[in-house]
Amino acid sequence: MSFLSSSLSGLRALWRIGRVPFLIGVGFAIGFLVPYTFYLDGEVRSRFDDLSWQTPSRVYARPLLLTLGLPLSAEALQLELAASRYIDDGQARTPGTWHRDGARFMIARRAFIYLDGREREKRIAVGIVGGRVSQLVDADSGAALASVRLDPARIATLYGALQEDRRFVLLGELPPLLLGGLQAVEDRDFKHHHGINVTAILRAAWVNLLAGHVVQGGSTLTQQLVKNLFLDRGQTFSRKFNEALLSLLIEARYDKRRILEAYVNEVFLGQQGGQAVHGFAAASEFYFGRDLHSLGAADIALLVGMVQGPSLYDPRRNPERALTRRNVVLGEFRNTGLIDEATFASASKQPIGTAANAALPRDRYPAFLDLVRRQLRQDYPDAELNSAGLAIHTTLAPSTQALGEEAITKALAGIGKRGDAVEAALVVTGARDGEVQAMIGSRDVDAPGFNRALDASRPIGSLVKPFVNLVALAQPQRYSLATLLDDSAIEMPQPGGARWRPENDDHQSHGQVLLIDALIHSWNLATVHLGLRIGVNRVRGFLQSFGLGREINPNPSMLLGAIDLSPFDVARLYQYLAADGHAIPLRALRGVLDAQGRPLSRYATKTGAGDYTTAARLVTFAMQQVAISGTAHAIADAGLRGLNAAGKTGTSDTQRDSWFAGFTGSQLAVAWVGRDDNKPTSLFGATGALRIWIELMNRLPSAPLVVPQDGIERAWVNPLTGKRTDAACRGARELPFATGYAPSEVESCPLDELRQFFGGGSG
Repeated sequence: MSFLSSSLSGLRALWRIGRVPFLIGVGFAIGFLVPYTFYLDGEVRSRFDDLSWQTPSRVYARPLLLTLGLPLSAEALQLELAASRYIDDGQARTPGTWHRDGARFMIARRAFIYLDGREREKRIAVGIVGGRVSQLVDADSGAALASVRLDPARIATLYGALQEDRRFVLLGELPPLLLGGLQAVEDRDFKHHHGINVTAILRAAWVNLLAGHVVQGGSTLTQQLVKNLFLDRGQTFSRKFNEALLSLLIEARYDKRRILEAYVNEVFLGQQGGQAVHGFAAASEFYFGRDLHSLGAADIALLVGMVQGPSLYDPRRNPERALTRRNVVLGEFRNTGLIDEATFASASKQPIGTAANAALPRDRYPAFLDLVRRQLRQDYPDAELNSAGLAIHTTLAPSTQALGEEAITKALAGIGKRGDAVEAALVVTGARDGEVQAMIGSRDVDAPGFNRALDASRPIGSLVKPFVNLVALAQPQRYSLATLLDDSAIEMPQPGGARWRPENDDHQSHGQVLLIDALIHSWNLATVHLGLRIGVNRVRGFLQSFGLGREINPNPSMLLGAIDLSPFDVARLYQYLAADGHAIPLRALRGVLDAQGRPLSRYATKTGAGDYTTAARLVTFAMQQVAISGTAHAIADAGLRGLNAAGKTGTSDTQRDSWFAGFTGSQLAVAWVGRDDNKPTSLFGATGALRIWIELMNRLPSAPLVVPQDGIERAWVNPLTGKRTDAACRGARELPFATGYAPSEVESCPLDELRQFFGGGSG
């Protein structure tokens, strides 16, 4: 009894001493801690109930579609593989790798999602002979393939304000080894604790003490997630208190799968310049250039090991430290039964060379991306583009772009001193579909400044002449390639009393000439006479029908190219000819997918009716002669006659602008060379821009141009009179005509000329 009384007395004494602190504590809990907990709970619910990130949109080139017979060189294929960050590993067994053995390529394609669905991983054998795909085989089954797509190169990232590279993935999309390994290394009791783990904290402290450095962390995955989502990096008591309280609240409200999914998408795993890499999916692309599903045990261990310190274990800057850490993690995988001894032994011996050159895909192609953004803004606001995690699939052909860049550099260097002060632009499109395959807006191809391909409005010179001829040839009852034109001097009054006196470049008149020869040799006087006959307004109206959004000069000087257009505008005009007389808008987009890979929009080609198809074919034939014997004969001289290319040179007044527009069966390319200060360049179309076109086509795989012959008939004519004649007559030329409109008047050549032509004597 005395013992009980003594105990009660002691408790009373303790209460007298501690009641004030106790009551203060209760008051604190009621007055501050409870409301504060409710406040934090609201913050947690607000963040987690609608958990979302600023996921950048990714911009992709077009996937290379391989088919038998496709024009393709080994060089171009390697450029495509390099752009997609494929690695030549000598075996081509892991997705994202390739190997070449002579004319045969082995490619291990990655899985990817395209506009029409998911493409699986596939090993492909590709043979290239004579500049074409000669073999296309499934390397595992040996089955012949009609076609196969390679995954497209990522060419840009549209970041939001946070500059975070991230690709959201669901838990089910992650390799089991990654999920299990992450918990084995970072939080073995993740499935059982309630946000904080005192035992783990004590265990980590003991292990680190024995090791002499940090080997394990005591924070749970939930605590680490709280640090990333809610808190700064400080080490104050209040921050630790908040971390623990927030972790408990998250665990109380959300299940483990939700928490783990948030963690694997939020965890910070690297930095490149101003861009931070968050989440394992983005880190896999960053360090290995591959999807998570293609990673082996060694690669997964490297990523899991980096959670403890992305900078400390960065394989680019600290490869030895990263290798050591990776092998420690592999040991944890083995110790917890996630991998067996054989896998551990094999993975531990692997180098981390695939990660040594880790880098985010560098945003290049500024001129092309400028066009992409302009076309995207018609359907998507900037805020959505920068943060909705869209996959934007474009028309860019990386090999064409790379070869175009090299063509500009080489051509300008070949001009000598005249090339030092000039600028250049290049637009390349698919000849039949209007897809922009390449765009370069400056001789400094990576410069993000003024985009000359889109915005440099310059006089186009003789590039307008094919369209003057086309308007005439659209009236086959009046005009044909054999129509005689007057190439004599002309003088016309101008506003203000001035006189317009155009001249030919050779300062000579050539008398009566065939319409085709006026175009082949780019004779100005004959073109003006033709334009005045058909009507300047008719030509102007045809040009305005393309909706270029620019004022078309209403004066006769328009017939000689006194029209200011950009290289992109010129490509829009010449696309009409390249597409066989069909109006096709130029586009840089194929489609857009949302963050889950579902199609949002597709951009299909809308082809015009083709009202002047026959006239376009006749003009194309004449332009093919330009590339053989006319102002662009350098094409044939360079050994490119086999392309049967059609093209036209252009030079503005006093040689301020040098132009060339030409197309093959596969590509249309428009090149411009000039000075930003608008001073003369001393270059003609044939000595400036044409050099770029030739340099490009010397290396770009391209199909020869075959002009359809529907609606066309051929006849032999006397070039002096334009009348039909015998094929055996001296100087007779075979020309195409609209069916039913070949010359009806026949002019036979004298018998003695026939004998002389065949080498016979009299009698």
